[in-house]
Amino acid sequence: MEFNVEVDARQLACPMPILRAKNALSTMMSGEVLKLVATDKGAPIDFAVFCEKTGNHLLSSTEQNGEFVFMIRRR
Repeated sequence: MEFNVEVDARQLACPMPILRAKNALSTMMSGEVLKLVATDKGAPIDFAVFCEKTGNHLLSSTEQNGEFVFMIRRR
């Protein structure tokens, strides 16, 4: 999947991955896609709730080898 901005939030505990995503999204235009990689085990739930509350669209949430990759379309 194509993306416009990538954020590496590996080794960061909650709430840092969410804060990094929020900061990145604030610089992006509507419709652009953010790719964020995190290792925090709570990140899948955190990002589902974050996107629901902010109106951004969680395009995908995948896990591979302990890393979670989120693709988020800015509202």
